[in-house]
Amino acid sequence: MILPAVAVVAGLILLVWSAERFVDGAAATSGRLGLSPLLIGMLVIGFGTSAPELVVSALAAGQGNPGLALGNAYGSNIANIGLILGLVALIAPLTVHSSVVRRELPVLGVATLLSALLMWGGVIGRLEGVLLLVLLAAFMGGSIWRARHEVSDPLAADTEESLTVHPMSLKAGLIWTGIGLVLLVVSSRVLVWGAVAIAQGLGVSDLIIGLTVVAVGTSLPELASSISALRRNEHDLVLGNVVGSNLFNTLGVVGLAAVIHPIEVGSEVLLRDWSLMTVMTIMLALFAMGWRGREGCINRLEGTTLLAMFLGYTGWMVNLVVSGGGG
Repeated sequence: MILPAVAVVAGLILLVWSAERFVDGAAATSGRLGLSPLLIGMLVIGFGTSAPELVVSALAAGQGNPGLALGNAYGSNIANIGLILGLVALIAPLTVHSSVVRRELPVLGVATLLSALLMWGGVIGRLEGVLLLVLLAAFMGGSIWRARHEVSDPLAADTEESLTVHPMSLKAGLIWTGIGLVLLVVSSRVLVWGAVAIAQGLGVSDLIIGLTVVAVGTSLPELASSISALRRNEHDLVLGNVVGSNLFNTLGVVGLAAVIHPIEVGSEVLLRDWSLMTVMTIMLALFAMGWRGREGCINRLEGTTLLAMFLGYTGWMVNLVVSGGGG
């Protein structure tokens, strides 16, 4: 068990470092190639921070562990809202100005509800996986079209400011994108091997390991980028990062994993994991879009509530691992 534990820790450290290099390089390269700051914020940064989830889940599915892939995707969504937004809002309340973020939240809600329908039969097959990927492609196409006709948006301003903080030439951007991508694959292989070995050693399912250790680990790039954006008072970039990442996890990560290997889904996933993810997504939408006539924001009380839900869920999962009853 010592070697798999070392592999998980080392894999997570390398995964976080390589993900940051990949996102920074990809964002700088996109900017140098003339992509608008709004699109960089929406797609490159928002989706790019989900690169660890994508690579880890694809490798896990390819090695015959689709439960780890599903747990990674849904567990990361729960961590993104509960741990990242909860912690960030606790540090400083988040105010939402971006119309883009408000438009993406209903799409995330629909995608979350759709995922329940696809899991209802007990398996997410290759056809369902293709459907999720097609929906993601359609959303990305629509985002590109809207960004070209968008006059201005606070998310674009936040992204532009973020790019000026870390200036990078086109050559450097390409190099770091390539290095980050290669190391993402290497670190993901190490992490998946260690996680599966630990699950087998503890006698719990790879789904539980995916929902806990792997999910939190692959969400660390989002946490790092969110805290960095918060220090620069870029609230819309924080929200856009989490919403874009969750949307990509729900459609892209689960979709690709299902195409590679059909995912069997137990009833506990719907009753426990999906239900919590859905409740937290609805709460995020209510907070961020504004309710009872107030401005959209996530204050410290709401952040504390989200963080408490995440900690309670994590405690429940840890108890399942300790008791050996994880399904």
